[in-house]
Amino acid sequence: MGVYSKALEFYEKSHKIREKALPPNHPELAISYNNIGGVYNDMGDYSKALEFYEKALKIKEKALPPYHPSLATSYNNIGQVYKNMGDYSKALEFYEKALKIDEKALPSNHPHLASSYNNIGGVYNNMGDYSKALEFYEKSHQILEKALPSKHPNLAISYNNIGAVHYHMGDYSKAVEFYEKALKIKEKALPPYHPSLAISYNNIGQVYNNMGDYSKALEFYEESLKIREKALPPNHPDLATSYNDIGQVYKNMGDYSKALEFYEKSHQILENVLPPNHPDLAGSHLSFAACYERMGDYAAALRALQSAFQIKQQAFQEGNPAFASTYSWLGRVYRSTKDYSKALDNFEKCLSIYLKTLPEKHPYQAITYSNIGDVHRLMGNYEKALVFHQKALNIQENVQCNPLECATTYINLGENYREIKDYSKALTYFEKGLEIREKKLSKNHPDLAVVYHNMAKLYLATRKCSMAMKNIQQAVEIAQEKLPSTHPHLLEYKETFEKIRKKM
Repeated sequence: MGVYSKALEFYEKSHKIREKALPPNHPELAISYNNIGGVYNDMGDYSKALEFYEKALKIKEKALPPYHPSLATSYNNIGQVYKNMGDYSKALEFYEKALKIDEKALPSNHPHLASSYNNIGGVYNNMGDYSKALEFYEKSHQILEKALPSKHPNLAISYNNIGAVHYHMGDYSKAVEFYEKALKIKEKALPPYHPSLAISYNNIGQVYNNMGDYSKALEFYEESLKIREKALPPNHPDLATSYNDIGQVYKNMGDYSKALEFYEKSHQILENVLPPNHPDLAGSHLSFAACYERMGDYAAALRALQSAFQIKQQAFQEGNPAFASTYSWLGRVYRSTKDYSKALDNFEKCLSIYLKTLPEKHPYQAITYSNIGDVHRLMGNYEKALVFHQKALNIQENVQCNPLECATTYINLGENYREIKDYSKALTYFEKGLEIREKKLSKNHPDLAVVYHNMAKLYLATRKCSMAMKNIQQAVEIAQEKLPSTHPHLLEYKETFEKIRKKM
């Protein structure tokens, strides 16, 4: 139910009774420690979670034989905490210990083995090693297909995880295919207002949101919200997730007042149910910051980012991957305010964390190289900009990345070449970026308008006014449909339109 304080209260009462009644190394005490650790993990207090999970493990190591399945459970729990903390090497270490026990103690088609493969797949997914993630998720799925009936909810979870990898890889049609497989199982196996159905609707909504099909995204997000409002108490954290996701769609549509309304609903729930330094509250502040940045209210964006940063300082050690997103958003806001030295400083801090904590050539590193390159372009350091954009491209063209991230790098390169008047190269990169976005996004997605506008400016510079007019009209049409009349992008496109019209 997400009422963590009450859960903790009853688990602690249970533990006190066991402490009085049982010897100090009794396995039931390990169960108590495990339950308490689980609550702290859900509350985001990872040091406390580790403390109790490790107490449980010590008892089990003394009381049980070395390959007992219960030891694997403890290793999995500890692995999950390290995963939540962003310490992926530690997470893998403990998940692999659990897998070693499961492989020795259980038959080859046991569902617990599937769970171990699934956990390891989850770490590789977070690390951006999507081929490895798929390998382990598919091993898990093969076991579950043999061990479980075809409508078992755990098969739905497996389809969902495979869908998530395809989502991160930018293969949205595959992602929807697997998410819908998961949904079909759940619709047959579960009652109509089961919270697990809400997760599936939410996942499908997320794909449509990224594709720019905002009406579809809202349809699925609202279906998810309807279930959660009926099935869960009014302050449940999952409701906060739904409100936040709906807010994201309205932000992407440029309806910032609606976005803020839903972000507020989400934030109020999280403030009521979570401790003040829970990482999810930091995520909530980041949502506000992204919205304020789009609105051009940079002071409010910076205040929200400062709140996020303070929470992360209490929840994580310096250098944790959780800080990277805050540094990245700070970089974006300072770039928008034309404080390029601060933008560069924050993007470099973000990159430093990614280089230390993620595997070599991770997609997040590529995004940050591209951001750094863009700041150098804006500062007039065109040669430096090219170096960083090329670093981004070297990763994105040789590692499984979201094609839309690659498209952004192509477009940034196009902008750079346009600035140095190498118009043929600029056009080549704009066209590459446009081709990807046209394949992956809906035909009226605002990100397409950005490219059409860039190409219009390029054609204007090369005095191809009819081509410039064609592109700027496409940009304005999309922006007028998708963005509010005062949106900075729409105003900029209209200004470019007038420049082109005067030249014709």
